Amino acid sequence: MFAPRTTPWPLVALFTAGYLAPYLLPTTVGRLDSGLPLSATQAGAVGSALLLSSATAGFALASRVERIGARALARLGLALALLGYGAAALATAVPAVVAGAVVGGFGSGTATTVAATLIAAQRDPHRASTAGLLTVSALAGAVYLTVPHLGPGHGLPLAAIALTALAVWPLTGRLPAGTPAAPARHHKARLPHARSGLVLAAAMLCWSLAQNSLWGVSGQIGLTQAHLGEATVGAVFAVALGTGLTGVLAAGALGARLGRAVPIGAGTVLIAGCIVLSASATDLASFATGEIAWNTLYPVVLSYVIGLAASLDPRGRWAVLVGSASSLGTAAGPLTGSVLSAQAGFPAMGAILAAGLLVVALPMTAVALHTSGRPLLAGAIRRRGGHPAALVAATTGTPTGAVPEIGTREQQVVEIPLDTPAVPAQRAYGKAGSEVL
Repeated sequence: MFAPRTTPWPLVALFTAGYLAPYLLPTTVGRLDSGLPLSATQAGAVGSALLLSSATAGFALASRVERIGARALARLGLALALLGYGAAALATAVPAVVAGAVVGGFGSGTATTVAATLIAAQRDPHRASTAGLLTVSALAGAVYLTVPHLGPGHGLPLAAIALTALAVWPLTGRLPAGTPAAPARHHKARLPHARSGLVLAAAMLCWSLAQNSLWGVSGQIGLTQAHLGEATVGAVFAVALGTGLTGVLAAGALGARLGRAVPIGAGTVLIAGCIVLSASATDLASFATGEIAWNTLYPVVLSYVIGLAASLDPRGRWAVLVGSASSLGTAAGPLTGSVLSAQAGFPAMGAILAAGLLVVALPMTAVALHTSGRPLLAGAIRRRGGHPAALVAATTGTPTGAVPEIGTREQQVVEIPLDTPAVPAQRAYGKAGSEVL
């Protein structure tokens, strides 16, 4: 019987601190618009600058986590997030707010880079990523319910991100000083699955661009087109993120039973329909339906994409690079959504974004099909030798999720006596399975 899997909660907390800023994007942009002398487009540009800084951190640090050390880099990222977002929350001058948001964004990106690298080194990357999405969705939902009742001003959502970084800091002591060592034969290897990784990164950039173009202006849709109050819009977002928790739990329970291609491809098509519905909402019912359905599906697809990127390289480089490409799309989202909605209106913006998602779904699904390999049938590992067979599958490019879990019941081993004398022990033999590792 093997030891039960445990959730790496310090890693999940770091994931949450890094991802919270994108999740709070609608209220951050909306409050920058209402609390500072900025237009909606300018507020969207500030949100884009924040997320662009986060993406820059990912690209700059993707290959340096091992050399610098995960713990030190995580603490640096959290410190920058605390100082940057904290300063932006307290400042009243627009240049100071923008500078603080950019510094805080770099800190968020640094934390996300470390989290993505460590998640890729886990036995089950999908489990860790779904736990992180579950936590950040719950925290963001609580913020959306609380912030409207604490008063106006641009600083409250930024302060929430800063305080989250401060709360996560003590947990960094339980992170490894460096990243977990990969197998020796992977250590000096070139980046594997280069074509699939590049296609996935490019597709993920466009995928995130479409998602966050809507997410960045969702608050404005609720306030101006659906004619709702800020408290009502915040409640809708909180409920939507709450149902997103259900989606994350469903993704964690489903695991690799359907592979990755079906959740990524079909889920993206359904998200496109949700975007059209949400962008054309004119009342509470349509706005809430679109936002809730969309936020239920979004983390499900995202968790499978994170797992797919992690499976491309055991050292986590593709996980970081694909995540950084996603951050680039996320960064351009608020400004793109603001410009499209200002020029063509919210419904036309939704139709354009949905069409783009339908196109992007094809290469993402193709990568998932190409790299998934041939999943083993249930019980095949046990019939072919148990745990060592699982290690062979895991080290030959097969995604972790494609290897079925080994049950707790073991077959009895029956000793059969033989009349022939035993072969004398040979000292030349090494440990069984040593070549597998």
